[in-house]
Amino acid sequence: MTDERWQEIKDMVKKNFGIIENQVLDLPEEEGKGTKEELIFAGPMGRIKLEYIVKPLVLDKKTTYSKRIGSETKVQYITSDTEKVRRMEAFKWNESADNWEKIIGEALSF
Repeated sequence: MTDERWQEIKDMVKKNFGIIENQVLDLPEEEGKGTKEELIFAGPMGRIKLEYIVKPLVLDKKTTYSKRIGSETKVQYITSDTEKVRRMEAFKWNESADNWEKIIGEALSF
C-alpha cells in the first residue's frame, strides 16, 4: 500500500459514500512510533472502518532474559529511521456484538 493509493481510496469513498468520521491517531508506544488514520463510512455492507497504519520498519528484535525463576523477559525492537511500513485494514461494525470485526481481503472490493 502506498500513500498515493490510500489517497485514491479516500477520494473514492468520499465521492461514493461520504465520510462519517476521519481521524489521525498516534500509535501506542508498544506498537511502535507511528500513526494510524481511521476512516469511517456507511457502505453497502453497513458501517465500515478503514485503518491506514504507517510505522517504522523493524530491523531487529533483541530479547533479554534469564533462566532464573521469576525473572522477566524484555523485548527491544530496533527500527529504521528512514524506511516505513504501510498497511490498510478494514473492519465492519457488528450491531449485535457492538464491536468492529475485521474483514478478510476477499470480502472487500474497491
